[in-house]
Amino acid sequence: MAEPTVLAEAPETPPAQARPKWYRRPWIVPLFVIVGLFVAARLPGYLTFDTGDSLVDLQEAFPETHYLMLSGHILFGSIAIITCSMQVWPWLRQHHPKIHRISGRVYVFAGVVPSGLFALVVSILSVIGPAGKIGNVFLSLLWFAVTFAGLVAARRRRFQEHRRWMIRSFALCTSIVVNRVWLVIFLVALMPFLDGYYGGDMDALIEDAAVASIWISWVVNLMIAQWWLDRKPKRAKRVAPATKVAVGV
Repeated sequence: MAEPTVLAEAPETPPAQARPKWYRRPWIVPLFVIVGLFVAARLPGYLTFDTGDSLVDLQEAFPETHYLMLSGHILFGSIAIITCSMQVWPWLRQHHPKIHRISGRVYVFAGVVPSGLFALVVSILSVIGPAGKIGNVFLSLLWFAVTFAGLVAARRRRFQEHRRWMIRSFALCTSIVVNRVWLVIFLVALMPFLDGYYGGDMDALIEDAAVASIWISWVVNLMIAQWWLDRKPKRAKRVAPATKVAVGV
């Protein structure tokens, strides 16, 4: 007997997801704009070798040394934040892997290592109180740890693991930018307490706001990064069109 041809449903298959164009990732341009503006605002004051241009208070006992350490931290930190932003740019990673690898090495060895070492010294020299010093030291040590964990993972060709560690490194690196936002928020939030709790001492209020912003900036950034890594995005399914298959009778 002839075998009739009937329609049978092919199994569901996930859609082939085309990679979006670089300009369709809405966070790329704002990221580079914010990083560029931040570097342009912070770096020039530490290239003049004039302690009067420092944007933070210096140790009165040895202002030149403090300023020199700050200059090193900010110079290499600028390299770090620029190359780190390049590292998380998917288009660059996919289309120019060699540039991605080179910028990654620059990030680690010309950014994180020198900037982090200077940051440890600056944290100790800082005129802020012990709570602020400890917050900055923890940030520097964590930045070292997660970055080198990412480097080791890449050397072992564990690229998914490498990506996760470098997202954490990016979160810690960019916390310095977010720190300024938190500082403004805490200053506004504490201002009603100036005359009461602080007895009119504006310096004490500013220090408390600065300490709070030091801690919350990198802690919240790290929490957001971990949430991003642990999330389970929904994957759309597409039913394949019905196909003709021969069914024997």
